[in-house]
Amino acid sequence: MKIGIRPIVEGKVTGSVLLSPHPISFLGDVDSETGKIIDSESSIYGKSLKNTIFVFPRGKGSTVGSYIIYGLRVNNVSPLALVAEEAETIVIAGAILAGIPLVDLPDKDLFSIVKTGDIITIDTSEKTLTIQKREK
Repeated sequence: MKIGIRPIVEGKVTGSVLLSPHPISFLGDVDSETGKIIDSESSIYGKSLKNTIFVFPRGKGSTVGSYIIYGLRVNNVSPLALVAEEAETIVIAGAILAGIPLVDLPDKDLFSIVKTGDIITIDTSEKTLTIQKREK
């Protein structure tokens, strides 16, 4: 299944989805040294962003979150790509700094279609997100 997206930071990548149904504050919810979700109330608490395609509604919180995203890259624990329902400036700035592909505005409701473990491909040149394999 192909889904249209808006490219923000270019790239082509295939990987396993880590899905958060809730907005995330990169400052406070994510450990930039390990890439793990450290918000104990998060549904993905303890999961690592490393080498995933992180799908989430939007970022929230402090502008320092941009530097946390950059820190994930510096510490080699960054996601392969970021997919937001609607990216805001904190996430955009962090993705640009870190060189992490970022897309948003999917033309279908990703939260009713994909789940953690699904394999997807993002191709910003084609403006598509393709679901490769569905997790059972």
